[in-house]
Parts: sequence; C-alpha cells; structure tokens
Amino acid sequence: MENTEKLANSKQVIAYIAERFPNCFTLEGEARPLKIGIFQDLSERLADDPRVSKTQLRAALRQYTSSWRYLYGAKEGAVRVDLDGSDCGALEQEHIEHAQTALAESKARAAERRKEQAAKQGDKKSNARDKTAPKANKSTVNQAKSRPAKAKNTKLTKKPVEPRRELNAEDIVVGKDVNVNMGNGNMPATIVELNKDEVRVRLSNGLTMLVKAEHLSS
Repeated sequence: MENTEKLANSKQVIAYIAERFPNCFTLEGEARPLKIGIFQDLSERLADDPRVSKTQLRAALRQYTSSWRYLYGAKEGAVRVDLDGSDCGALEQEHIEHAQTALAESKARAAERRKEQAAKQGDKKSNARDKTAPKANKSTVNQAKSRPAKAKNTKLTKKPVEPRRELNAEDIVVGKDVNVNMGNGNMPATIVELNKDEVRVRLSNGLTMLVKAEHLSS
C-alpha cells in the first residue's frame, strides 16, 4: 500500500520533491537555478498528492532557494531548469547579484552567531573553573610565604603553540583547503559543499563529512 502519511517539515518536503523530480532538485552538491514560476508547476504536478500541501511546498522552496549551495550556484553562465531538467534560459545578471548579496549576508550572520556561541561557551567555562577551583587553606598559604622561593629553571623553554586562525565568512568557499578541528588535533581537508549551517569537507583519506563552520580553521 502506498505511503500517504503527510510530510512533517520542509526538510522532508525537499527530500520528497528531489526524489520526484531528480533532474530539477538535488540534495547534494551545487544546486541549479530554478525556473521562474516553478512553484506553480509544482502545485499542479502535486495537486492530488496527499503527502504535501501548497503551504508546505512554498515553505520548502523558500528554504531550498535560500541555502548556501543554491545561492552559490546562481552565478555567471548558470541556466535555469524546470521540473524535468529542461533549460529555461540563462540566469539574469540582477538575479546573480541578488544571490551573491544574499549569500554574503547569510555568511555574515552565521559568523556572528558563531562568535556569540563562542563567547557564551567561554563564559560557561570560566564560571565552571571559578566554581571548581579549591579555596586556599590559610595555614598552607602562610607556609608557602615562609618558604624561600626556588630558583626558576631558565634552561627549559616551551615551544610556543602556533595559534589556529578562525576562518572569515569570505574564506568559506568550495575548494578551500582547511583544517578540521578534532579534539586536540587538526585534520587537513578541502571544502566540497556549502550548506546553510554546515560545511561538507573531504579529508585526506578521501572520506567526506559534515562539520560546523566554527570547527574549521586555516
């Protein structure tokens, strides 16, 4: 029996229409610009489909066309496609400029959110250290003051750790060589796909993985 359960959210709707119209929508890689009026075409094709409503289709299209990979694909020479993958004319220059502006603004907002999250995490760690730090015993402090200070060993010097440089929004582009911060170490990788909140990278061993942009550095 065919599954007629209604789709729950835009992510499921996008996956569904990508399955129904694979020559138009894609879930991975660079997305092709859509034909102007694609919503009307979708509404007509799926008019009798009980799994999705027009409201859901509109919301899903809005999410799809505002994703980083869709905006990244709206560039010089790109061609719009209809539901069957047929060419519907080259992308207009004003739409290219609009997509570039939207992509830059979205990246800037994501970078600002990462800074705010990092600041909050720093405050939490600082508060946790203050709460767990043991209070000094007065007698111990007095004994420490009465003991002569030991001469510092100036022969041993630690090699300074090279700081990791956080990526700016304009650094997060497909083909960029980066480091993925994994615990106490870094893994070299290359950016292969941009999503709204995550970045897909390919590691040196050929594997790909999705990571948050704040886990990348140069």
